[in-house]
Amino acid sequence: MFKIIQNALKTPEIRKRLLYTVLLIVIFRLGCYITVPGVDSIALGEAMGSADGVAGLINMISGGAFSRFSIFAMSITPYITSSIVIQLLSMIIPSLEKLTKEGGEEGRKRVNRYTKILTVVLALVEAIGLYLTYRNYGIFVNQEFLTAAIVITSLVAGTSILMWLGDQITSKGIGNGISIIIFVGIISGLPSFATTLWSIIFTGSQFNTTGLLLALGILIGAVILIAGVVFVQQAERRVPVQYSKKVVGRKMVGAQNTHIPLKLAMAGVMPIIFASSFMTFPAMIIQIFVSDIATKTGFLAGLYKFSIATSSSSVGIGYSIGNAIVYLLLIVGFTFFYTYATFNPAEVSANIKKNGGFIPGIRAGKPTTEYLSSIISKLTWFGGLFLAIIAIIPMFLRFTNLNIAFGGTSILIVVGVALETVQQLESYLAMRHYKGFLE
Repeated sequence: MFKIIQNALKTPEIRKRLLYTVLLIVIFRLGCYITVPGVDSIALGEAMGSADGVAGLINMISGGAFSRFSIFAMSITPYITSSIVIQLLSMIIPSLEKLTKEGGEEGRKRVNRYTKILTVVLALVEAIGLYLTYRNYGIFVNQEFLTAAIVITSLVAGTSILMWLGDQITSKGIGNGISIIIFVGIISGLPSFATTLWSIIFTGSQFNTTGLLLALGILIGAVILIAGVVFVQQAERRVPVQYSKKVVGRKMVGAQNTHIPLKLAMAGVMPIIFASSFMTFPAMIIQIFVSDIATKTGFLAGLYKFSIATSSSSVGIGYSIGNAIVYLLLIVGFTFFYTYATFNPAEVSANIKKNGGFIPGIRAGKPTTEYLSSIISKLTWFGGLFLAIIAIIPMFLRFTNLNIAFGGTSILIVVGVALETVQQLESYLAMRHYKGFLE
């Protein structure tokens, strides 16, 4: 990986893309420190000092922008939600599905336009919800209409700017822009993680041997976890496919041997994002309409605590266990849903048969479909359970005295984005190599 980065820095065109990406990342991080106009900084510090639950989750993704109530406080979450909604609608609405699959470049541009329009609408709704929620904490200088309009407009504009930065990184930089922004937001918590380890090793000014062993255990566990994520992200089952000889024009094309690469984690981190959104949605709605819900009792208070147990340790072990079970089932369910939405065994089988191919030992047609379905089912069970375990284990670590900055979801996203970016650098280097060869 380091060799790839070194070769990329030596290439003028790729170096220009890298520097452009770094510039936009710096702009993003600067924006995280620009507080929305009309906010009382002292009251903000008191209110955000105990940010937990949904607020803590958003704050992690936004790189601390939420705790500062900056213009990037909502981060890119409205765009993620919008993308998920459009993706789900494309499976239900035939015209949108046709536009997505057969529309070509123009179709992708139209779908992207719909996604951006929906992003602005969702950002507006979320900004209004945030204002109504935190108005009760007294973090705004006054509660006049003009202040509300400025706060809501600033938050929507911040999300729109992030969406534009993501597009620019994708088209003129390196990697997927939206993923890079989320990646940078998460790894900005590294200094906090280092501070936590330091405080474990040194209690005050005294060296703590037990703390050193604990810190080493945390680091070793993190390395093992990252290695496991890399293995699962890169692992694939290769199903061999043979194509018989056929006549193309006036030529006889010889037999070919190839394979179908089936990823172990075909759905990636999407099931966790889906499940997290599903679990935290009730808390976001309740928080808007009921003030100080965390201190109250009753059905709504119980539902709120159950909903935020995914990202909070203040609700008790009972809520966390129940939440973890539902969270696990949702992750596995969404893994199956997303995998079969992106890979259709019947369609793949039909394409293989149409092109005169077959899987050795398996008859073409329905037997091939059943064979592929069986493989996908086994891979999906393993991938779904792996994602669920990675996401759930950090939930129970919160009941220790350790303030771990990174959860399983964070590691999955960071590792996935890093691998994707390195692969794109490899492809750029390969393209330049072949281009130079042809010249």
